[in-house]
Amino acid sequence: MNARPHILVVDDARDIREPLARYLEKQGFRVDHAADAAAARKALAVGAYHLVVLDVMMPGEDGLSLCRYLRETANLPVILLTAMAEETDRIVGLELGADDYVTKPFSPRELSARIKAVLRRAQAMPAAPSVLEDDAVRFDRWTLRVARRELEDAAGVAVPLSTGEFNLLCAFLNRPGVVLSRDQLLDLTKGREATPFDRSIDNQVSRLRRKIEDDPKNPALIKTVWGGGYVFAAEPSPA
Repeated sequence: MNARPHILVVDDARDIREPLARYLEKQGFRVDHAADAAAARKALAVGAYHLVVLDVMMPGEDGLSLCRYLRETANLPVILLTAMAEETDRIVGLELGADDYVTKPFSPRELSARIKAVLRRAQAMPAAPSVLEDDAVRFDRWTLRVARRELEDAAGVAVPLSTGEFNLLCAFLNRPGVVLSRDQLLDLTKGREATPFDRSIDNQVSRLRRKIEDDPKNPALIKTVWGGGYVFAAEPSPA
Protein backbone atom coordinates (compact mmCIF):
# COMPACT_ATOMS: atom_id res chain seq x y z
CA MET A 1 0.00 0.00 0.00
CA ASN A 2 1.26 3.50 -0.87
CA ALA A 3 1.90 5.37 2.38
CA ARG A 4 1.78 8.82 0.81
CA PRO A 5 -1.42 10.72 1.70
CA HIS A 6 -3.75 11.05 -1.28
CA ILE A 7 -5.14 14.58 -1.74
CA LEU A 8 -7.91 15.84 -4.02
CA VAL A 9 -7.65 19.52 -5.00
CA VAL A 10 -10.91 21.02 -6.29
CA ASP A 11 -10.67 24.50 -7.84
CA ASP A 12 -12.07 25.94 -11.06
CA ALA A 13 -9.02 28.18 -11.56
CA ARG A 14 -6.51 26.20 -13.59
CA ASP A 15 -3.67 28.60 -12.73
CA ILE A 16 -4.21 27.76 -9.05
CA ARG A 17 -5.20 24.11 -9.30
CA GLU A 18 -2.36 22.73 -11.40
CA PRO A 19 0.61 24.57 -9.80
CA LEU A 20 -0.77 23.69 -6.36
CA ALA A 21 -1.01 20.03 -7.32
CA ARG A 22 2.61 20.05 -8.54
CA TYR A 23 3.78 21.75 -5.34
CA LEU A 24 1.98 19.27 -3.10
CA GLU A 25 3.42 16.38 -5.11
CA LYS A 26 6.89 17.73 -4.31
CA GLN A 27 5.90 17.82 -0.62
CA GLY A 28 5.30 14.07 -0.66
CA PHE A 29 1.56 13.87 -1.37
CA ARG A 30 -0.22 12.01 -4.13
CA VAL A 31 -2.51 14.55 -5.76
CA ASP A 32 -5.49 14.46 -8.10
CA HIS A 33 -7.31 17.62 -9.11
CA ALA A 34 -10.76 18.52 -10.38
CA ALA A 35 -12.09 21.68 -12.01
CA ASP A 36 -15.58 21.59 -10.50
CA ALA A 37 -17.85 19.74 -8.09
CA ALA A 38 -19.12 17.34 -10.76
CA ALA A 39 -15.58 16.20 -11.60
CA ALA A 40 -14.79 15.99 -7.89
CA ARG A 41 -17.78 13.72 -7.26
CA LYS A 42 -16.60 11.38 -10.03
CA ALA A 43 -13.09 11.30 -8.57
CA LEU A 44 -14.42 10.65 -5.07
CA ALA A 45 -16.52 7.76 -6.35
CA VAL A 46 -13.48 5.85 -7.59
CA GLY A 47 -10.54 7.16 -5.56
CA ALA A 48 -9.52 6.64 -1.93
CA TYR A 49 -8.54 10.05 -0.60
CA HIS A 50 -7.21 11.18 2.75
CA LEU A 51 -8.20 14.87 2.44
CA VAL A 52 -9.92 17.31 0.08
CA VAL A 53 -8.73 20.87 -0.60
CA LEU A 54 -11.89 22.61 -1.77
CA ASP A 55 -12.46 26.03 -3.31
CA VAL A 56 -15.68 27.66 -2.11
CA MET A 57 -16.45 29.87 -5.12
CA MET A 58 -16.97 27.66 -8.16
CA PRO A 59 -19.46 27.81 -11.04
CA GLY A 60 -22.33 25.36 -10.79
CA GLU A 61 -22.33 23.52 -7.49
CA ASP A 62 -20.23 25.55 -5.06
CA GLY A 63 -17.72 24.29 -2.52
CA LEU A 64 -20.04 24.68 0.46
CA SER A 65 -22.57 22.33 -1.16
CA LEU A 66 -19.85 19.79 -1.89
CA CYS A 67 -18.53 20.15 1.67
CA ARG A 68 -22.02 19.37 2.99
CA TYR A 69 -22.16 16.30 0.74
CA LEU A 70 -18.78 15.09 2.02
CA ARG A 71 -19.88 15.49 5.62
CA GLU A 72 -23.06 13.51 4.95
CA THR A 73 -21.40 10.67 3.04
CA ALA A 74 -17.76 10.34 4.15
CA ASN A 75 -15.51 10.92 7.13
CA LEU A 76 -13.05 12.86 5.01
CA PRO A 77 -11.13 15.95 6.21
CA VAL A 78 -11.80 19.13 4.22
CA ILE A 79 -9.77 22.33 3.95
CA LEU A 80 -11.61 25.21 2.30
CA LEU A 81 -10.07 27.83 0.04
CA THR A 82 -11.98 31.07 0.54
CA ALA A 83 -11.78 34.65 -0.71
CA MET A 84 -10.25 37.09 1.75
CA ALA A 85 -13.45 39.14 2.03
CA GLU A 86 -15.94 36.27 2.31
CA GLU A 87 -16.11 35.81 6.09
CA THR A 88 -19.62 34.35 5.81
CA ASP A 89 -18.34 31.51 3.61
CA ARG A 90 -15.66 30.66 6.16
CA ILE A 91 -18.14 30.63 9.02
CA VAL A 92 -20.68 28.54 7.10
CA GLY A 93 -17.95 26.16 5.98
CA LEU A 94 -16.79 25.55 9.53
CA GLU A 95 -20.38 25.06 10.65
CA LEU A 96 -20.78 22.45 7.89
CA GLY A 97 -17.81 20.57 9.33
CA ALA A 98 -14.79 21.80 7.37
CA ASP A 99 -11.60 21.09 9.30
CA ASP A 100 -9.76 24.28 8.36
CA TYR A 101 -9.66 27.08 5.81
CA VAL A 102 -7.05 29.12 3.96
CA THR A 103 -7.80 32.51 2.46
CA LYS A 104 -6.80 33.47 -1.09
CA PRO A 105 -4.21 34.53 -2.05
CA PHE A 106 -2.44 31.88 0.02
CA SER A 107 1.03 30.48 0.47
CA PRO A 108 1.35 26.89 -0.83
CA ARG A 109 3.78 26.30 2.04
CA GLU A 110 1.15 27.36 4.58
CA LEU A 111 -1.48 25.17 2.93
CA SER A 112 0.89 22.19 2.96
CA ALA A 113 1.51 22.74 6.68
CA ARG A 114 -2.22 22.92 7.36
CA ILE A 115 -2.84 19.73 5.38
CA LYS A 116 -0.21 17.92 7.45
CA ALA A 117 -1.70 19.26 10.70
CA VAL A 118 -5.25 18.21 9.76
CA LEU A 119 -4.06 14.75 8.72
CA ARG A 120 -2.19 14.33 12.02
CA ARG A 121 -5.32 15.25 13.96
CA ALA A 122 -7.50 12.96 11.86
CA GLN A 123 -5.18 10.01 12.39
CA ALA A 124 -4.82 10.61 16.14
CA MET A 125 -8.46 11.38 16.92
CA PRO A 126 -10.51 8.47 18.29
CA ALA A 127 -13.63 7.76 16.25
CA ALA A 128 -16.84 9.12 17.72
CA PRO A 129 -20.07 7.14 18.12
CA SER A 130 -23.44 8.69 17.31
CA VAL A 131 -24.90 9.08 20.82
CA LEU A 132 -25.43 12.82 20.32
CA GLU A 133 -27.72 12.19 17.37
CA ASP A 134 -30.39 11.62 20.03
CA ASP A 135 -32.19 14.69 21.34
CA ALA A 136 -31.49 13.75 24.95
CA VAL A 137 -28.52 11.87 26.41
CA ARG A 138 -28.39 10.51 29.97
CA PHE A 139 -25.24 9.98 32.01
CA ASP A 140 -24.91 9.42 35.74
CA ARG A 141 -27.73 11.54 37.25
CA TRP A 142 -27.76 14.06 34.42
CA THR A 143 -29.65 14.50 31.16
CA LEU A 144 -28.30 16.66 28.34
CA ARG A 145 -30.99 18.12 26.08
CA VAL A 146 -28.84 18.37 22.97
CA ALA A 147 -31.01 20.53 20.70
CA ARG A 148 -31.74 22.99 23.53
CA ARG A 149 -28.19 22.81 24.92
CA GLU A 150 -29.61 22.35 28.40
CA LEU A 151 -28.35 20.15 31.21
CA GLU A 152 -30.90 18.81 33.71
CA ASP A 153 -30.32 17.12 37.04
CA ALA A 154 -32.31 14.14 38.34
CA ALA A 155 -35.09 16.45 39.52
CA GLY A 156 -35.40 18.10 36.10
CA VAL A 157 -33.78 21.35 37.24
CA ALA A 158 -31.82 23.01 34.44
CA VAL A 159 -28.16 23.85 34.97
CA PRO A 160 -26.84 26.52 32.57
CA LEU A 161 -23.87 25.67 30.37
CA SER A 162 -21.65 28.10 28.51
CA THR A 163 -20.87 27.36 24.86
CA GLY A 164 -17.42 26.12 25.85
CA GLU A 165 -18.80 23.86 28.58
CA PHE A 166 -21.45 22.44 26.23
CA ASN A 167 -18.87 21.71 23.51
CA LEU A 168 -16.55 20.08 26.04
CA LEU A 169 -19.31 17.92 27.49
CA CYS A 170 -20.30 16.80 23.98
CA ALA A 171 -16.69 15.87 23.23
CA PHE A 172 -16.61 13.68 26.35
CA LEU A 173 -20.03 12.14 25.73
CA ASN A 174 -18.99 11.18 22.20
CA ARG A 175 -15.89 9.36 23.46
CA PRO A 176 -16.55 7.77 26.88
CA GLY A 177 -13.67 5.79 28.32
CA VAL A 178 -11.19 7.25 25.81
CA VAL A 179 -8.20 9.25 27.05
CA LEU A 180 -8.30 12.61 25.25
CA SER A 181 -5.24 14.83 25.26
CA ARG A 182 -5.55 18.58 25.73
CA ASP A 183 -4.69 19.09 22.05
CA GLN A 184 -7.44 16.71 20.97
CA LEU A 185 -9.96 18.43 23.22
CA LEU A 186 -8.90 21.79 21.80
CA ASP A 187 -9.48 20.47 18.28
CA LEU A 188 -12.89 19.09 19.25
CA THR A 189 -14.06 22.23 21.02
CA LYS A 190 -12.24 25.17 19.44
CA GLY A 191 -10.76 24.01 16.12
CA ARG A 192 -8.54 26.58 14.44
CA GLU A 193 -9.27 29.17 17.16
CA ALA A 194 -7.00 27.23 19.50
CA THR A 195 -3.58 28.75 20.07
CA PRO A 196 -0.29 27.10 21.06
CA PHE A 197 0.01 26.56 24.82
CA ASP A 198 -3.72 27.21 25.20
CA ARG A 199 -4.68 26.21 28.75
CA SER A 200 -8.37 27.01 28.39
CA ILE A 201 -9.25 23.29 28.36
CA ASP A 202 -8.05 22.93 31.95
CA ASN A 203 -10.19 25.91 32.95
CA GLN A 204 -13.23 24.54 31.10
CA VAL A 205 -12.79 21.13 32.71
CA SER A 206 -12.63 22.74 36.15
CA ARG A 207 -15.81 24.73 35.53
CA LEU A 208 -17.65 21.70 34.10
CA ARG A 209 -16.59 19.57 37.07
CA ARG A 210 -18.03 22.12 39.47
CA LYS A 211 -21.39 21.71 37.73
CA ILE A 212 -21.64 17.93 37.28
CA GLU A 213 -19.42 16.33 39.93
CA ASP A 214 -20.60 15.55 43.46
CA ASP A 215 -17.09 16.39 44.66
CA PRO A 216 -15.16 18.43 42.08
CA LYS A 217 -11.91 17.93 44.00
CA ASN A 218 -12.29 14.16 43.70
CA PRO A 219 -14.01 13.83 40.30
CA ALA A 220 -15.75 10.60 39.39
CA LEU A 221 -16.99 11.57 35.91
CA ILE A 222 -14.15 13.57 34.33
CA LYS A 223 -10.93 11.99 35.50
CA THR A 224 -7.43 13.35 34.99
CA VAL A 225 -4.92 11.02 33.35
CA TRP A 226 -1.54 12.33 34.41
CA GLY A 227 0.59 13.08 31.37
CA GLY A 228 -2.27 12.07 29.08
CA GLY A 229 -5.22 14.41 29.46
CA TYR A 230 -8.73 13.52 30.59
CA VAL A 231 -11.13 10.59 30.37
CA PHE A 232 -14.92 10.56 30.75
CA ALA A 233 -15.78 7.70 33.09
CA ALA A 234 -19.60 7.66 32.77
CA GLU A 235 -21.42 5.67 30.09
CA PRO A 236 -23.91 7.82 28.14
CA SER A 237 -27.17 6.43 26.78
CA PRO A 238 -30.23 7.83 24.95
CA ALA A 239 -32.66 9.33 27.45
